[in-house]
Amino acid sequence: METESEPYVRLSTLRQLHQVVADLNTARSLADTLQTVADGVVAGLNYELACVNLVRPDGDLVVAAFAGSTAAEALITGRVGSRASWDRRLSMGSTWGDLRFIPHTEGWVLMDDDVPQWHTDGPAPRFEDEWHPHDRLYAPMYASGSGRELLGVISVDRPRNGRHPGPWGQEALQMYASQSAIAISNARLRSNMQRALVRLEREQQALRASEESFRQAFEYAPSGMAIAEMGGDQHGRLLRTNDALCRLLGRPASVMRRYSFADLVHPEDIGTLLRTSAEGGRAELRLGRRDGTYVWVSLRNSVVADTADGPRFLLTHVEDIEERKRHELQLAHRASHDALTGLPNSAELRSRLSARLCERPAPAAGTGMAAGYAGYESGGHDGGYDSARDGGYGPGAGYESGHGPGHDSGHDSGYESPYEHEHGFGFEPANGAGPYDHHVHIVAPSTGEVDDGTKGLAVLFCDLDGFKSINDRFGHHTGDAVLIEVARRLTTGVRDGDTVARLGGDEFVVLADGLGAADAADLAVRLRNAIIPPIRVDGRAVRVGASFGIGWAECGMTVEEVLNSADQRMYIEKRSRAKVHRRAG
Repeated sequence: METESEPYVRLSTLRQLHQVVADLNTARSLADTLQTVADGVVAGLNYELACVNLVRPDGDLVVAAFAGSTAAEALITGRVGSRASWDRRLSMGSTWGDLRFIPHTEGWVLMDDDVPQWHTDGPAPRFEDEWHPHDRLYAPMYASGSGRELLGVISVDRPRNGRHPGPWGQEALQMYASQSAIAISNARLRSNMQRALVRLEREQQALRASEESFRQAFEYAPSGMAIAEMGGDQHGRLLRTNDALCRLLGRPASVMRRYSFADLVHPEDIGTLLRTSAEGGRAELRLGRRDGTYVWVSLRNSVVADTADGPRFLLTHVEDIEERKRHELQLAHRASHDALTGLPNSAELRSRLSARLCERPAPAAGTGMAAGYAGYESGGHDGGYDSARDGGYGPGAGYESGHGPGHDSGHDSGYESPYEHEHGFGFEPANGAGPYDHHVHIVAPSTGEVDDGTKGLAVLFCDLDGFKSINDRFGHHTGDAVLIEVARRLTTGVRDGDTVARLGGDEFVVLADGLGAADAADLAVRLRNAIIPPIRVDGRAVRVGASFGIGWAECGMTVEEVLNSADQRMYIEKRSRAKVHRRAG
């Protein structure tokens, strides 16, 4: 071309440059773009060999495309040259605009560096601008912008006319390198966008699959699931419930969305619900069914975010633990109640008494502390007091502001209800800041002849008379039947809130709060008269008597002292009645 006229050379080169640049924009992928760049140098810029070295993320340059020699392409494609070696090359030789030319007279020092090379030996140049096989010409490709980030280097060799490129050839190569940099940047952008779109599509597919999996797990879970709002005016309102929870509570999903768990929880469990934390919180409580009954459930909470910065929701797992709770209550009932009569056993009796006592003595009432009330002669006297079913044992014998000790009504040893609540005395054992905080001290009425009006916690110790002979004569079956009937009669003869317990054998104890001395004596007479009538067992009528001793629980006493006091009074009364019977005989 250099032998033709200058206008013709420029016009021909411009046409070729335009064509190869147009080809750059037709490439689909980054790899196709790189190969098109190398092919364009050979096809449009009249070089026999062209190599495209691309900057990797680590800064080194890799031979990404080669054109002009299949042997050279197979040898060096994919090989890597360090960034330091390339920076050295791009700082040597002559500068032709953005191009860098290293003549063979200087390039021999580069023969042993790590940049991949392909060259052939040849004769020395015959004239000044003749191309030598060891000459090197590099066209750096920079990203557009002020930073001039190096994207890669085009390396060319062996011009077809055998000469160093003139000003127009240098300009054409520099323009081509600039357009190649734009094409490579666009190809990278397209590649990144395609990868991003593929990744986004995969994420959306995974999200859809995850949502569907969650939906199926939520809807078809064998146990209850609910999603509730967190925060705002509608905090806690149920947004979604699954079929298992709707069936458990007997309410359709449309109705469930009107409620929160606070609307459904048992009033006694509202504190438990409010104390349950949102994240990882667990609680066992009762939820109301549509029919008005309650079911024991276990709640487990977790917080779920709708989006990265979106609203948060409360996911609650609701497990039906009714059967487990039933068994737990049955076991607790069996541990604290007599298997034969169903009454509280000795351990439960002592626990209830201990809950009312403390180590600090209360101020003595009347004439002093009364450790017990003496036994009485109980023969045929009906006591002249009101019926227990009318709420008292005589004038003023009602409970003192909720201090009454609870009792188990009935004598059936079976388990009647998982929700049966034994009120006890309404006080927990003292703990916390001090042993007497929030404790109401109990005192004993005066045992003198004059009733000072003090009300206390009466402890009636009952021992059956004649029971051993029934057991020996008719067997344990009859004896058990007698004990069951005595337990029933004692339970029937006391108020709701009193405790009737079986201490063991044929001994029973009654705890009755809010009684004066006369009230307790009347109660003992009433209970003895209830026991005396014949008891029919297997068509046979048997009789037992009963001796009662009355003791009084008072702060400063131990449980054993209280029971021993009542026991001693019972034996005094039993011996006293035996003497009366001997004198009468």
